[in-house]
Amino acid sequence: MNPKLFVNKRGCDRRAFLAMASIAALSHSELSFGQSYPAKPIKLIVPFPPGGGGDTLARLVMTRVGKELGQPIVVENLAGAGGNIGAQTATRAAADGYTLLYGTNGTHGINQTLYKNAGFNAVRDFEPVSQLTRIAAMVVVRAGLPVNTMPELLKLLKASPGRYTFASAGNGTTSHLAGEILKSSAGLSVVHIPYRGGGPAITDLLGGQVDMLIDVMPNTAPQVKAGKLRGLAVSTAKRVPAMPELPTIAESGVPGFDVSAWDAIFAPAHTPQPLIATLNEAIRKALNDPEIRAQLVARGAEAAPSTPAELGNFVKAEIVRWGEAVKRSGASIE
Repeated sequence: MNPKLFVNKRGCDRRAFLAMASIAALSHSELSFGQSYPAKPIKLIVPFPPGGGGDTLARLVMTRVGKELGQPIVVENLAGAGGNIGAQTATRAAADGYTLLYGTNGTHGINQTLYKNAGFNAVRDFEPVSQLTRIAAMVVVRAGLPVNTMPELLKLLKASPGRYTFASAGNGTTSHLAGEILKSSAGLSVVHIPYRGGGPAITDLLGGQVDMLIDVMPNTAPQVKAGKLRGLAVSTAKRVPAMPELPTIAESGVPGFDVSAWDAIFAPAHTPQPLIATLNEAIRKALNDPEIRAQLVARGAEAAPSTPAELGNFVKAEIVRWGEAVKRSGASIE
């Protein structure tokens, strides 16, 4: 046998062996990493104040997700700029699966057009994990406002342009844009009063400082059921099972009106896909829990788990859809 050929063959075999060993070691490392995750508590950034509709839903679902993962999920509320401050903070977190963002159609849809510079890219800066819910909003008015139905409210607002106010959870939120769409669709002149979240907006509405609000049902429904606020209509195309007695805005004098919110979980860009898969599986299990589903329905929300790919495609479509709505409303924030 030619010694030179023998050495080359052994060299080739050795290089092939080392390459295969490296691949095996990498696969084993990735597998072990995925199996050990999570090994400590996970931080969930909720970019809204405590007590609001988004904060309520995030805590409800993600507390159950933490039980599935075997580690607590600790909520950190970082409110401001319609959710942009919390979202920006999440983009700067380590991509290790231990910091997540509770995102919404506000942060990942509306704000991409409403703000001249949101400070983050909803597609490029995040890894989609799973959608959580779809959420209806409700038109509510303060107890002392002399209306009992949506048509009566529309008549009152049209009779006194600029006299009445509508609160929102902040510039760029669903409640803000829903109010703007209602104004443009029904030809109303109502003064917008933005707050730093749904909780503060509800507080002032209860106190009579503002006249009306269109906000997600997890925030509004409890107050209506307690008799503290008057619910007039829901924002979706169809009535909501939790409160079927409430008509839609569309059937109450504003044909074609259809606004709904959604929420989802995102991780910083480049978070390893095995970790994303672990999180997605835990979220799916949590949302399949009959008790969680019942609590969501009671709050006007519907469980809507997705794959990461489905959420990614959905966000891209929502940026376009909400962007068109923002442009039609004429709303813009520097």
